[in-house]
Amino acid sequence: MDPTTILMLVVLVAVFYFMIIRPENKRKKAAEQLRSGLKKGDKLTTIGGIVGNIVQVNDDTIIIETSDDRVRVEITKWAVSTTGVQTSTDPKDQKKQKVKPSDEVPEEPAALAIEEKAAEEEKPAEDGGKKSWDPEV
Repeated sequence: MDPTTILMLVVLVAVFYFMIIRPENKRKKAAEQLRSGLKKGDKLTTIGGIVGNIVQVNDDTIIIETSDDRVRVEITKWAVSTTGVQTSTDPKDQKKQKVKPSDEVPEEPAALAIEEKAAEEEKPAEDGGKKSWDPEV
């Protein structure tokens, strides 16, 4: 083999290692540390989106309380996504923007809509009286 081909293969393997394999191993290690460090009273979010407080920690599972009604759910540790409260990326003021009256589209009066519907029904059909939904068309 040509030395430049070997050099390109080595560079390709190095790029794969530093761009794909190494960051993935770091993420796995961080997730394992997160799951092993869970303790009673922590607030967490599961991979399914369930939010709750930890009530009991076992070897492979944890029991969380999901609401003030003391609803308890037992989940496995690998199902924990994050600890702490998840917040949306949108600021709250953007969610509750009020529509200005000038931006609203005025609704069509009901009487006008009824008249238009009646006018459409009175028109003779161009296809011999058959409707487009008729299976014989």
